[in-house]
Amino acid sequence: MKVLGIDIGGSGIKGAPVDTETGQMLAARIRLPTPVGARPGPMVDIIADIVQSFKWSGPIGCGFPGVVQNGVTLSAANVSKKWVGFHAADEIAQKTGCPVCVINDADAAGLAEMHFGVGRGRNGVVLVVTIGTGLGTALFTDGHLLPNAELGHIEIDGQDAESRASDAARKREKLSWKKWGKRFNKYLNTLNSLFSPDLVVLGGGTSNKYAEFSEYIDLPCEVVTAKMLNEAGIVGAALAGRFCLSEELALQADG
Repeated sequence: MKVLGIDIGGSGIKGAPVDTETGQMLAARIRLPTPVGARPGPMVDIIADIVQSFKWSGPIGCGFPGVVQNGVTLSAANVSKKWVGFHAADEIAQKTGCPVCVINDADAAGLAEMHFGVGRGRNGVVLVVTIGTGLGTALFTDGHLLPNAELGHIEIDGQDAESRASDAARKREKLSWKKWGKRFNKYLNTLNSLFSPDLVVLGGGTSNKYAEFSEYIDLPCEVVTAKMLNEAGIVGAALAGRFCLSEELALQADG
């Protein structure tokens, strides 16, 4: 099945059609800047522009930076608070005329990594952590996703983990790789004490620089860097779109 994957972010919105059987993007991605204020209306317009650019009329999967339940966005850490309670899937569907599924963006990246990346075929508990402006997480048990884990916002030493251990925090505080790496290691070990993962996959833009901080990461489980990299959000969103559509067709058949 071919699905248009959209990766919604606080600084940019990216999209490309994806072959969800192989995980391959079928055209060069389009990236447009997120409108100032990152409010729902203007961002839905940008998504519609990307859809129109591909002359797309099929299913769409969107990854969103926050909690998503039944197509409704329930949190908004790095975009306008007007997204809270916004019926994103319905609004995007109305604007584009296409069936739409919306999923948490880290969950989307995790799906891509589990289906086409280093997590493929891995059983047990797999934790995917995306490192960038924020800290995104996706948690899997024997390949099954626990949606909306949002473990970047757990409290460590009385502070939101993301505010101290994200790449944005490293840049904001001008931390050395050593100092930041030790902070990030403490964050990972906190997650390890809670979930005892068999595998930790590090993704997001900062995973490209793993060599800079790998010596400061000490976990009692295997740690690897992601394979899907910048394509993960788009490919995973497309996968979510495929799964959602399949469930809807099954329900229609049962009815």
